[in-house]
Amino acid sequence: MKVIKRNGTEVDFDISKIENAISKANQVVEDSAKMTRLQIERIAQSVELQLIKFNRSPSVEEIQDLVEKQIMAHGAFEVAKEYITYRYTRSLVRRSNTTDDKILSLIECCNEEAKQENSNKNPIVNSTQRDYMAGEVSRDISARLLLPKEIVEAHNEGLIHFHDTDYYAQHMHNCDLVNLEDMLQNGTVITGTMIERPHSFSTACNIATQIIAQVASNQYGGQSISLAHLAPFVQVSREKIRRTVEREMQSIGAHPTQEQMTELVEGRLADEVKRGVQTIQYQVITLLTTNGQAPFVTVYMYLGEAKNEQEKADLALIIKETLEQRYQGVKNEDGVWVTPAFPKLIYVLEEDNIHEDSKYYYLTKLAAKCTAKRMVPDYISEKKMLELKGDVYTCMGCRSFLTPDRFTDAGIGNIANAGNYEPGKHKYYGRFNQGVVTINLPDVALSSGGDMERFWSVFEERLELCHRALRCRHERLKGTISDVAPILWQYGALARLEKGETIDKLLYNGYSTISLGYAGLYECVKYMTGKSHTDPEATPFALSIMQKMNDKCKEWKTTENIDYSLYGTPLESTTYKFAKCLQRRFGIIPGINDKGYITNSYHVHVTEEINAFDKLAFEAQFQHLSPGGAISYVEVPDMQNNLEAVLGVMKFIYDNIIYAELNTKSDYCQVCGWDGEIKIEEEEGKLIWKCPKCGNTDQNKMNVARRTCGYIGTQFWNQGRTQEIRDRVLHL
Repeated sequence: MKVIKRNGTEVDFDISKIENAISKANQVVEDSAKMTRLQIERIAQSVELQLIKFNRSPSVEEIQDLVEKQIMAHGAFEVAKEYITYRYTRSLVRRSNTTDDKILSLIECCNEEAKQENSNKNPIVNSTQRDYMAGEVSRDISARLLLPKEIVEAHNEGLIHFHDTDYYAQHMHNCDLVNLEDMLQNGTVITGTMIERPHSFSTACNIATQIIAQVASNQYGGQSISLAHLAPFVQVSREKIRRTVEREMQSIGAHPTQEQMTELVEGRLADEVKRGVQTIQYQVITLLTTNGQAPFVTVYMYLGEAKNEQEKADLALIIKETLEQRYQGVKNEDGVWVTPAFPKLIYVLEEDNIHEDSKYYYLTKLAAKCTAKRMVPDYISEKKMLELKGDVYTCMGCRSFLTPDRFTDAGIGNIANAGNYEPGKHKYYGRFNQGVVTINLPDVALSSGGDMERFWSVFEERLELCHRALRCRHERLKGTISDVAPILWQYGALARLEKGETIDKLLYNGYSTISLGYAGLYECVKYMTGKSHTDPEATPFALSIMQKMNDKCKEWKTTENIDYSLYGTPLESTTYKFAKCLQRRFGIIPGINDKGYITNSYHVHVTEEINAFDKLAFEAQFQHLSPGGAISYVEVPDMQNNLEAVLGVMKFIYDNIIYAELNTKSDYCQVCGWDGEIKIEEEEGKLIWKCPKCGNTDQNKMNVARRTCGYIGTQFWNQGRTQEIRDRVLHL
């Protein structure tokens, strides 16, 4: 069994350290209050047995909590008092240098928590270490100086999660929809250099990647771009190529027919589209932002965004090339084609592509083929989104959705000074999210002790706590001047404000959103009712919880003119943190908090047997009540030889749910060349990835791709998330 020390390093469990600590406290009490050696050994053994039940690496703090309880259970209150006093004294000493210790452990690459904090970051490389070091300083400043004590304590106890405190010290926002159209059509500025409207598709793609990198370095969340904003430049290149071909034909005295000319032009154009798409794919993957990872970018593919039929055909050409290149994958260092994590792809299912006789159904078949091999694209239903939101638009990053535009209807107008603003038309590109605070729903339930009246009372208190925390996020952004991130606020990505102008007007009237996240609906309902939320008797209670959170967002929004919105939190590392906090606060309760993770948002529990169609249909009702962001998934085996089944799921998505994805496996062992599924096994109380062919367990010598929580991650997950991935059952 391993133990996580306070600086994040991982060491072997040593029972003698528990015995020594108790003995030191035992030595300073009166003889009449002293414990026997046998009692001390039994306490240590009892603690060890409880730790084994964790099925994960405990922290030093968790071990000490158990030791305290066991000493008191033996009636040795004087010894317990001395032990607690010693702990408190040491905590005062540590308070001055905890940040230093964590930073040093980061530099020496022995911080296990940092290694597992983000599955798409390599904590060994300098750029990631620099980001993590800055993050530790930001967390320290935020906890000591910037955030109210009650918020910090609630975050530390796991009652709520105040996301991204590693960036909170700076005036940075979460995620956004980049107004790529405005920047390409009307020009932008990158690091002081004027970038004018591109004169070819390939140049537009090159500029787009530079914009993506700049945006990623000036915020901490995901960003989305639309291929529809690149589509007009296909025609620009077509006309340019035609002029070039005409000159070439004249120079050699050739007189091709119009059909021959068109064939020549379209052939060269296809090559340029291929090069342009390749630029986006390879540059996004190989770029390293100041956050220490490739840009978290989503590429949106929606034929309905095209302004005319020619542009739609050109957009289809780009989509086809994008899907084909993603299907191929990228080469790893051994030259083997593997699945990349980014860019994330979203494909809109619509009338033009969903039916077998639809004009663009060939794209949908290609998307199905790509999904079966590479886990992308994910799917948005035009039909359901129009029905439930009134508009069709992409999410920001992996699942965070804007609220439908209300400032246009209110007559507020072009407050961002966008160059492509159209009066009377709803606006989505150029808008953003201010940040997220998540409520731990299982903690609300466990704090109530199962009493329903008490549950709603605690729930009300925790929601107001989240509200105060969200206000902190909002106030931190207020007063931010546009100069802090010119690419965002001055040069078109989000706005074209004046130098020195604040972004305050973009924080109100629905221009941006701020998200109340939630996690563990399944565990919450299970504790309160004894049933899964999929049980018809428990589902109404689950929906009432969702409605309560929506009502609160509406109440705050009406009062403050800030667009609070309910968001189904992805929980990559927080799922593990919440699980550990629940175990520390309430002990281990079978079926509720006995795992190293809690369930993402409203999802059906990963171990629950349910077929793909029932799962999607059930979760659709919760997705509707999670307007600030949500995604549903189905876990499937290798479907590359059963594309009709993949298409069947896609058609079901179109008819039933706004946003969903299919999860499969895509792995490669660099030691032996195994390209099947790499398994998760347990060794010495720790979950590890192991090649079933050669037994390789070196995470740096394998390529594992799994859907983490809306986006694809690699094998560097924490123990809680790894356990959740291991426990997943197939839905198809």
